[in-house]
Amino acid sequence: MSARVITITSGKGGVGKTTATANLSAALADLGYKVVCIDADIGLRNLDVVLGLENRIVYDLVDVVEGRCKLRQAMIRDKRLEELYLIPAAQTRDKNAISPKDMQRVCDELRPDFDFIIIDSPAGIERGFKNAIAPADEVIIVTNPEVSAVRDADRIIGLVEAEQKGPAKLIVNRLNDELIERGDMLAVADVLELLAVDLIGIIPEDQAVLVSTNRGAPIALEPKSRTGQAFRDVAKRLSGQEVAYAETNGTGGLFGRLSKLIRTGGS
Repeated sequence: MSARVITITSGKGGVGKTTATANLSAALADLGYKVVCIDADIGLRNLDVVLGLENRIVYDLVDVVEGRCKLRQAMIRDKRLEELYLIPAAQTRDKNAISPKDMQRVCDELRPDFDFIIIDSPAGIERGFKNAIAPADEVIIVTNPEVSAVRDADRIIGLVEAEQKGPAKLIVNRLNDELIERGDMLAVADVLELLAVDLIGIIPEDQAVLVSTNRGAPIALEPKSRTGQAFRDVAKRLSGQEVAYAETNGTGGLFGRLSKLIRTGGS
């Protein structure tokens, strides 16, 4: 057994990156894989809350790196899934408390015992981003179908390639078919045309995600949830299965309408 290290990142905050990390980790564990997720957002940890494990933290990632505990002591087993573990971030330190080499060393120690190591990267392009992608075998970028988020995702794609960690894969999160029909949101096809990366998941907009996050219960474990199914489909694709995408408004949208106007001279 030698784990695949997958870093989940984004160009900007608030696009659902931590929620995606929690749900993909849970979905992979539910498929029977042994998974450890690492919160690399030092100072702003949230992955423990999304997984409902905040009250069980004793040690964190910085404690491991600085030698105050062994790696196993910092690992928290999930309450629902025996094959899912969390290594939380430190709340009282900053991103300079660990280095890319530290992250590589931690992941190298974990690799023999797990199938997947999922790293929740801080948003942005600073030290925390470099820490999170240093040990990555694969990088998944989460974006929302809005112009500013896609522009930031494009910059991250370039940085991932510069670090020779590409090609990145893409999750389009919070897709709203009604807004696409009205031309008020980019369609998946628009996003893919702008970013030119491979798609691995489409997650629909769903208020139930907020409820599940507040409850610390990943929606990927809800069998009747359409959004939960979307996360489970991403997990299956990561495991090598071919899974068709649910029908969405993957064409048209704002950029499609603009292209049509240009072709017809604005009439």
